Amino acid sequence: MSPAESSNSSAPGPVVSLRHGTYEDAQALFSGTLFVAMALMLFNQAGLLIGSTAGMAFLLHYVTDISFGKLFFVVNLPFYWFAWTRMGRVFTLKTFVSVALLSLFPHVMQVSYINPLFASLLGGLLLGTGCLFLARHRSSLGGATIVSLYMQNRYGVRAGKVQLAIDCVVLLLALFVVPLERVFYSVLAAVVMGVFLWISHR
Repeated sequence: MSPAESSNSSAPGPVVSLRHGTYEDAQALFSGTLFVAMALMLFNQAGLLIGSTAGMAFLLHYVTDISFGKLFFVVNLPFYWFAWTRMGRVFTLKTFVSVALLSLFPHVMQVSYINPLFASLLGGLLLGTGCLFLARHRSSLGGATIVSLYMQNRYGVRAGKVQLAIDCVVLLLALFVVPLERVFYSVLAAVVMGVFLWISHR
């Protein structure tokens, strides 16, 4: 083999930019939101919390007894302006659809019992997987996820790092609402999710 051939054989191939079609986007939005809904159902049954706007909605749900779906939808409303101005119209519309779906999904699933440790581990992985699906198809579940994706796109800070930091702040507030043991399991779930996104989302 000549030097030229050897050089060509070791050269990297062309970078291909993949574009997702409408069907692929719809499938990812539905699947990602369903994964997250399953995680929230597990957390609700085990009495756990998560960060971001979902965590705030959970805190308000535990305090006021208003349904999580309604609170989650309302809490996310202020973040749509940020998404529209910083992330674009397509991202905002997809996020709106994902949040609306998530507001409906928890009402159709129920588990009679689940160990809180298992709920935190499985729920964290389900959350990370669902958010990864949505992020790769230019969508999110609002709130801190919008901010974390913006920080990654704009400043190169890993979305998982930003998400984990925000989630921990929200979970600290939970110390005033739920038992310490549940807060510990909730923090564990946030760490599992954050590490998953840290490693998997680039």
